[in-house]
Formats: sequence, structure tokens, C-alpha cells
Amino acid sequence: MNKYLLIILVTAIFFSLSPFLNSAEAQITIEPPTGHKTFGELINAIVDFIFNIALVVAPLMIIIGGFYFVTAAGDPGKVQTAKNIIWYTIIGLVIILLAKGFTVVLIEKLKGP
Repeated sequence: MNKYLLIILVTAIFFSLSPFLNSAEAQITIEPPTGHKTFGELINAIVDFIFNIALVVAPLMIIIGGFYFVTAAGDPGKVQTAKNIIWYTIIGLVIILLAKGFTVVLIEKLKGP
């Protein structure tokens, strides 16, 4: 069974490549799957994607932290959890903002004069 599968696979690969093997001018070009031509564009797109997600998630997390704070009813553990949620959200948002600024500065410096 495995022999027949291997023969079929090799035959299919051979026939799919046969137009390229017969032509002397044939070139195989592989387009980038993301649509970005340079590495800098790809990194910038990833940072923009994370930045947009952070701009949506950060206010929601601050609201959730406020909800924990309001419903704590004086319990020090719940109050600390609420403070941690809010602080970690603010710290994460600052890191995302710095990363966005860092990539812009890095790209400008790498371009040169």
C-alpha cells in the first residue's frame, strides 16, 4: 500500500513540474504569503496588529479591574487583585506604546540619510 502511494506521489510531482523542466526560460517565483515585500514592513505590520488589539483590550481590562474594586466589599485580597489588574494593564499598554515608538525610530535610523 505504501509503495503505491509513493509511486503516485512521485508521479504527481513529476507531472506538476514537467512544464518547468521543458522550458529553458521558466522561472519559479514565490510571492510572500503576507503581502509584505521587506522584513521591516512585516515587523511593522505585526506591531500595528498587536497595538490595535491592545487599544481594544486595555480599556476593557481597566473596566474589569474597576468592577473587581467596586465588588470587593472591603476584602483586601480582592482589592489587591483589582489594583494588580489595573496596574498590569497600564504597564502593558506603556510597553506596547514604547514598542510602537521603538520600531518607528529603528526603521528611520536604519534607512539612513
